[in-house]
Amino acid sequence: MSTTLLDVATLEKLIEAAVAAPSIHNTQPWRFRLDPHTLTLEIRAAPERGLRHTDPSGRALHVSVGCALFNLRLAVAHFGWAPVTRLLPGPGEPDLLASVRLGGHARFSPAPELYEALWRRRSSRFPFSDRPLPSALLTELAEAAHTEGALLSRAGLGGSARVLRVTREAERRNTADADRGAEDRRWIREPDEAAVGIPPAAVGPQDYRDHVPMRDFGAHRHPAGLDARAFEKRPTIAVLCTAHDRRADWLRAGQALQHVLLVAEAHGVRASLLHQAMEWPDLREQLVRGSQDGRSHAQMVLRLGYGPQGPASPRRTAARSVERPTPQDTPPAPG
Repeated sequence: MSTTLLDVATLEKLIEAAVAAPSIHNTQPWRFRLDPHTLTLEIRAAPERGLRHTDPSGRALHVSVGCALFNLRLAVAHFGWAPVTRLLPGPGEPDLLASVRLGGHARFSPAPELYEALWRRRSSRFPFSDRPLPSALLTELAEAAHTEGALLSRAGLGGSARVLRVTREAERRNTADADRGAEDRRWIREPDEAAVGIPPAAVGPQDYRDHVPMRDFGAHRHPAGLDARAFEKRPTIAVLCTAHDRRADWLRAGQALQHVLLVAEAHGVRASLLHQAMEWPDLREQLVRGSQDGRSHAQMVLRLGYGPQGPASPRRTAARSVERPTPQDTPPAPG
């Protein structure tokens, strides 16, 4: 397609691809703005959809935006442009987290299966089978994270037990914290015109006490979940890390996370995200303690496996996600 023109339908498709990304509690804490002069899409934080108690530093918000950024890059390349990406491009604008300029004709087309996977990908909180993931696939997932500047390490048997133990402790703390519990429950909502939050049908079963520590959004005020025996006996657990822990690293972690999730989806592998330990600094440090590189910083815990697809969570429309340009932003009419 043309590398100089961007029609409304294509712009909407680019934004729809970006907002299909996962975000903590499905808060979708982003907004988009097009600079029509330079054909640059800016991704800005939507702090009103941040989580004051769960994510006081904004780290999870940045990781969420990084996921959307990867989808946007993928869609831009799918439509024939080279995505020219900048992280934190405006030092004086702290809410401007990233920009993607639609550059010249893309030299390399992205793998079409990843673009197709972004529309299918959903988090699954359901039990997985005990079928192991092939070694070649685990290597491919690690390479996907490495491409985006992150490290994905599969935890061995003892490592998985440690990661799940730390996650279980984080879930216990979350449940005991009244403010965090109330914040969690506030984001469980029936779909409405805002199209944010987690619909009750997507919460899924709980097995936080016995085996796989899923987040208990109901703070124990619901019937017991599935019996622990329904979950896989040896969950495949991986930890996504970065070498540093700055805002740009959080954005890179989000891009790496989404790249990994889409490669997994393209191979029919489901994923659930165990974020609880990220929310407690001392527990987050324990996730990398004793690892090959204890200096790294954990950004996400992933549970991977074969199983049912999770239900879809609502997404804001492209029209609700894009800021309208101001008159001075609009290019003059030709002639």
